[in-house]
Amino acid sequence: MKEIVLAKYGEMVLKGLNKKSFEDMLIKNIKRRLKRLGHFQITSAQSTAYITPLDDDIDLNEVVDRVSKVFGIAALCRAYACEKDFSDICEKAIEYCGDVLSTAKTFKVASKRSDKAFPMKSPEICAELGGVLLDKFPNLSVDVKDPEVTVTVEIRDTNAYVHAENLKGAGGLPVGSSGKALLLLSGGIDSPVAGWMMAKRGVHIAAIHYVSPPYTSDRAQLKVEQLCEKLTDWCGGIAFYCVPFTEIQEAIKDNCPEEFFTIIMRRLMMEIAQRIAEKDNCLALITGESVGQVASQTMAAIGCTDAVCRIPVLRPLIGMDKTEIIEISRKIDTFEISTLPYEDCCTVFTPRHPKVKPRLEDIEKAQNSFDFGPLVEKAVEGTEIKTFNYSK
Repeated sequence: MKEIVLAKYGEMVLKGLNKKSFEDMLIKNIKRRLKRLGHFQITSAQSTAYITPLDDDIDLNEVVDRVSKVFGIAALCRAYACEKDFSDICEKAIEYCGDVLSTAKTFKVASKRSDKAFPMKSPEICAELGGVLLDKFPNLSVDVKDPEVTVTVEIRDTNAYVHAENLKGAGGLPVGSSGKALLLLSGGIDSPVAGWMMAKRGVHIAAIHYVSPPYTSDRAQLKVEQLCEKLTDWCGGIAFYCVPFTEIQEAIKDNCPEEFFTIIMRRLMMEIAQRIAEKDNCLALITGESVGQVASQTMAAIGCTDAVCRIPVLRPLIGMDKTEIIEISRKIDTFEISTLPYEDCCTVFTPRHPKVKPRLEDIEKAQNSFDFGPLVEKAVEGTEIKTFNYSK
């Protein structure tokens, strides 16, 4: 028998008659992430994906790292498969866990017996294997509350498995199981986190970004493209829409009251995003807004923005503070890119005194004083499309 990776399902085990479709999507996502590492046999049973390498030179540490970022998996581990025979289990536990047990001071044995036909019950397996390991490693003592090492034995349908460490998975639902949505990706800290959070709920992400040359630089766009590349580690392939926005912003500046600049700009962004979402079969928009974080994110301002929306707007950060958002951005490795000092178009024409409690009728009157329709259509037609795929 050889070393494999066990990837244990998360909340999708609670799904009913459509559970199989979630499992199939998860297996497909795992295969896509591991494709460039070599050949694998990946099967599903007992709410677990069994990932067996078929090439001798595959780096299982890299396999674990990649699978740990696949949404839908609650926990995973490297494990040694052995026969459903207690003597073989003892032999493999000593062989497989020997390095970590020889340097530890405390340990315990945990057992999960899915195959109830196995002659030993879980407490008996723990006691007997614990005694064998104590005899083999005199440096050890038993600590059932806070051990340095937990040796786990799982008795499953076809084999027994021994492992010494369970790693936390990404959780959530398989990407693609909840439809597709379009992320308004600004280049700041918040929007990549919002995209990550919705991907965790099974949403396939596409992204839209607005550029305003010469007010924004090529480096600002490159920064956002780098964020897309980072998100593919978690979200899979991302279609990236880059919208020319200069003429619209200049028209806002020339024709609308300054205190309404940001809200009117966001309303027009939403209009463009909805048209592109319709073409790409996206069912919703995603933003990184958090209530009260800036003037355009007060509840009154959000209400004025939502008034132009014909499809749902998902705001997963709406009740979070900046510290919580930054913590996630560090976890998903987007923080350093997000804080690069390149301005996006949202900051180009920021009003000196934005209206924090705008009235919808005032916003609509100001916006309707100029016909933005042709400029919106021109921006949609001039949108450039790129695709970012999982690159490793």
